[in-house]
Amino acid sequence: MTEVDVIKNHSLAPHAHPHPASHFGEVYSIRSWGAPYFDVNPRGDVSVRLQPKSKSGDLYELVQSLVKRGIEAPILIRFDDILRDRVRCIQRAFDAAINEFRYDNTFRLAYPIKVNQQRTVVNIIQATGKDRLLGLEVGSKPELIAVLSMHDTPGALLLCNGYKDAAYIEIALLATKIGRRSIIIVEQFYELQLVLDIAEKFNIEAEIGFRMRPFNKGSGRWNTTGGDMAKFGLSAHEIVQGIEMLKRANKIHWVKLLHFHLGSQIPAIASIKIALAEAARMYANIAQECPELCFFDVGGGLGVDYDGSRSKSDSSMDYTIEEYARDVVSAIGDACDKEEISHPTIISESGRAVVAHHSVLITEVIDVAAALDAPETLEKPPSEHEVLTSFYSLYQKVTLDTCHEVLHDAQELKELIFECFVHGSLTLQERAYAEQAYKHLIAKVRHVSKNLPDVPEEIKNLDKLLLDIYFCNFSVFQSLPDSWAINQLFPIIPLQRLNEEPKRRGIIADLSCDSDGKISQFVHRYGPQDYLRVHEPTKQPYYLGIFLVGAYQEILGGLHNLFGDTNAVHVELDADGNWQLNHVIEGDTIREVLGYVQYNSQELIENLRVAIENSLKCQRLTAEESAKLQKKFKEALESYTYLVV
Repeated sequence: MTEVDVIKNHSLAPHAHPHPASHFGEVYSIRSWGAPYFDVNPRGDVSVRLQPKSKSGDLYELVQSLVKRGIEAPILIRFDDILRDRVRCIQRAFDAAINEFRYDNTFRLAYPIKVNQQRTVVNIIQATGKDRLLGLEVGSKPELIAVLSMHDTPGALLLCNGYKDAAYIEIALLATKIGRRSIIIVEQFYELQLVLDIAEKFNIEAEIGFRMRPFNKGSGRWNTTGGDMAKFGLSAHEIVQGIEMLKRANKIHWVKLLHFHLGSQIPAIASIKIALAEAARMYANIAQECPELCFFDVGGGLGVDYDGSRSKSDSSMDYTIEEYARDVVSAIGDACDKEEISHPTIISESGRAVVAHHSVLITEVIDVAAALDAPETLEKPPSEHEVLTSFYSLYQKVTLDTCHEVLHDAQELKELIFECFVHGSLTLQERAYAEQAYKHLIAKVRHVSKNLPDVPEEIKNLDKLLLDIYFCNFSVFQSLPDSWAINQLFPIIPLQRLNEEPKRRGIIADLSCDSDGKISQFVHRYGPQDYLRVHEPTKQPYYLGIFLVGAYQEILGGLHNLFGDTNAVHVELDADGNWQLNHVIEGDTIREVLGYVQYNSQELIENLRVAIENSLKCQRLTAEESAKLQKKFKEALESYTYLVV
């Protein structure tokens, strides 16, 4: 569904009011990972600024308005102007570097659609970079089919990566007949002969690139992209063989591009510099053999500072976009100058850096399992059982001097609870008291120990046992698969009440019936921590925003428990600071996700009808009850897969 609408809000001009002293946004490091787009306004709500020097919008007010319109959480909010700004930001950085180093050519951004293939996202990126001949990169035949007809900017590149069969290559080559400039990047040696054969069959002059396999590995989670065991790319020997093959076929003029890719989300600039030195040298040597080589494609890898630490951690980057651009431009410029060859057009496939910031997942807290705090006095035990009286006695003895010893005694007693219950010397009621007493006791130990000059590690570890569980209306497997699969950190912050101190500590659990359906590592200025600071629950809806989720998360999401795609909206801020809804994409219904796993909704309805008729005959069901059941069943089929709170 597409909708254009305006939502009034109380947006503030930039710097209209200073932040109040009670602003707790920095508990979540929002000014580190959120700059320049996200901050906290004087009302204590998360604010969004979509363009430099523009008015900011209140994200909490936007969510409230969406919910009133029937667009329920979880909601994926896509900020179109942030997407545009990311494209321009990368272009500006390379323009500045080209000017600084007097580089004698230009820069082109190419968007790899695998990072986020949503049609509206690709359209916005294309339109933003159209005047700069922004290209698209595809890594499979389906991706090629997806963009072939829409990528119609004259001269813009269509970079064809990935494993290729004859059909893939045929389509890429025939695309030149309708005005597309497709460059087939040879990543496996067998592909080169396929291109030669198919081009001859259709009498087409192909344009190709070589993807080199870097000798050195990158850094971070994806460092195996380089090195001897890399999945993609040609060795130096294979590149030499390829050049000889093309010379024999009189097609050496086909070679237009050298490509390399060091891996996604590279945290350390040092590894990028090493790879650039190798790749630039490789380009300069190949250019001496291939007279029409003119594009130097540095691939992806430009990082996103998910945790705001500006470090070498897997969820960060120790460099800026500007530093990255300067290193790329200077490396290839110097290499070409030494060999006295022309500077190539520089291409970057920085997909993650383009799309990560523009999407925020909004989820609502639907329940809280609070950890037990230490009461002033522990209730007396229901019996004189030795285990129970021992817990009661220990509770009274907790002091600064005894807390470590008391903890050891309590841990020993905890083992006795199970043993006594299994052997019948402890009743269910007594076991219940003992378990609660243990939880109250360790809470008191942890509370008292905070006044120690040096807290033992064993007591510090109690923090992990004293966390609230905030149950939220979403699926980790559907909306944050990288959090589950590779422990990717995403910044999480309450949308409101940030002028109040968040006094609770908790983890997040999703709706799935899977123990992995949780988030238990969170962004913190001193490194990942095991809990999120949250507010005491009230009767008012409490929303959490999960930020920087625009790269990979939607397309990698799975249907665990048949939770489908969430509702999604595309928004902008108008000149008056009001939210404008450009598109609303409704989330999956139960009927749709059942169809994905081969359940036919009409068959389900008919099977239910037969079961109801049998129950009516046996008088297990009244006519009124049967009508209500059928109505509820049909309504459920067309409803959202998530809870409607």
